[in-house]
Amino acid sequence: MAIQEMNKKEGPAKSGQAEPSSDLKAERRKLARARRMVSAVAWAGPSVARVGPIRKPLFKSVEKKAWADADRRIKLGTQPPGVIQDRTFMAVAIVKAVERGLAKGRIGRPTMNRLLNVLLGDSLLTHGFAGAKDRFVAEYGSRPPGFFLISPTKTCNLRCTGCYADSGPSTEKLEWPILNRMIREARELWGLTFIVLSGGEPLAYRDEGKTILDLAEANQDMFFMMYTNGTLIDDEVARRLGRLGNLTPAISIEGLGEATDKRRGPGVHDKVVAAMERLRRNKVIFGISMTATRDNADALLSDEVINFYYDKMGVLYGWLFHYMPMGRALTLDMLPTPEQRLRMWEKARKLVHERQLLLADFWNSGTASNGCVGAGHPGGYLTVDWDGKIAPCVFVPYTPLNIHDVYAQNKTLNDVWAHPFLAKLRDWQYAYSNEYKYSKEGWHGNWMMPCPIRDHYDQFFKILKEHNPEPIDENTRAAMEDPEYFKGMVAYNRDVEKLFKPIWEKTYMKGES
Repeated sequence: MAIQEMNKKEGPAKSGQAEPSSDLKAERRKLARARRMVSAVAWAGPSVARVGPIRKPLFKSVEKKAWADADRRIKLGTQPPGVIQDRTFMAVAIVKAVERGLAKGRIGRPTMNRLLNVLLGDSLLTHGFAGAKDRFVAEYGSRPPGFFLISPTKTCNLRCTGCYADSGPSTEKLEWPILNRMIREARELWGLTFIVLSGGEPLAYRDEGKTILDLAEANQDMFFMMYTNGTLIDDEVARRLGRLGNLTPAISIEGLGEATDKRRGPGVHDKVVAAMERLRRNKVIFGISMTATRDNADALLSDEVINFYYDKMGVLYGWLFHYMPMGRALTLDMLPTPEQRLRMWEKARKLVHERQLLLADFWNSGTASNGCVGAGHPGGYLTVDWDGKIAPCVFVPYTPLNIHDVYAQNKTLNDVWAHPFLAKLRDWQYAYSNEYKYSKEGWHGNWMMPCPIRDHYDQFFKILKEHNPEPIDENTRAAMEDPEYFKGMVAYNRDVEKLFKPIWEKTYMKGES
């Protein structure tokens, strides 16, 4: 039963209305008991889970079940065997991250409560978001996006070299009513429970006296992750994050102190370390977000860097992005070389497979997500920026629509999802990955190179010219109109393919080590 339907039925009977049936009363009592059980587990979980003899067998059984399911799927031939292995290793890394967080007392009761109520309570008990997804499938013949990325403000207190968003001292922002409406629509129309916030700096957002923390508080049935530079996380912000429990910061770093300060500004790394210490004291789940450039790609995943953040600072998850030639100071010279990209794949895969650390590479981990997740791909995402411009992905900065115009025409996020430009990109994804028609003898694009704009720029450029979406800013327009940029991107794609094609065919399609 959908949440809103349950809420309607749970309201008090008005004068003259019939009393609820005995079946409905019994359903309410059952739901209330289940809710109380979830709350009790959330309250006791952080303490009980620190007891090794209780925690370890539980998490070991989950891991064992995951691998049993992987073996079954490999025998059935549902996907390339190497893909199934990668997805399972990533799933186990998620489980291990939770176990480490509980074992070391890094997950507070509010976070446990929100995770269980959002992911367990609303899905398994009320079937709220599952019902929304079923309705979407019935209407559109496809699963809806799995999350939504919103950049509510362009404002940022830093001026990082090569920022893809070209953020800084700007006043551009989304209005609070629009921001909150999008989140509620994503919940009600797509069944989403996960929202990603980027920027600009999300913690710099202000409108109608509201902040990003107010947004998380107003939407307790959702879980949020924000990409943040971390410098605005003071004691009060950390305490409030601890009380909220449904907003996790992914703090941007470029390595250790010298590398981070070189790109982000003097003293930034010290502020990041101080922010992490505050978050740890308040038992807030937090992660890191790293951007690999030609300068730092070989050092970014070194044991020194990984050990510092995961072991010493208490990071539970990490995101690795590769510099994209867009935004401020656009240049192809900052791109990691194809050889560096290969070494990052090898190192990140080893960290996930052997050390069981939760680390996702936005490009090289495409095997764990069936390829590209942009353009509203099933389980994937769309993005809206501070001006309301809608784009397939933060790294595909071309906009066919503006959310202000969509709402002015009394349309919804479903109309956004159905736009021909976004639909064409999804069609490209399906044709390239062939994910729904897998066979051992069939052709499948290389999911290690899943990105249309970064890995297949010539094909993306054709789609761009066919649908003519607006470049999101003048930097993007300059890249689109530059023939040297086109040649450089295509040449880069071909060089990457030479290195990655043999690995895809052997490690993934054949499942050989």
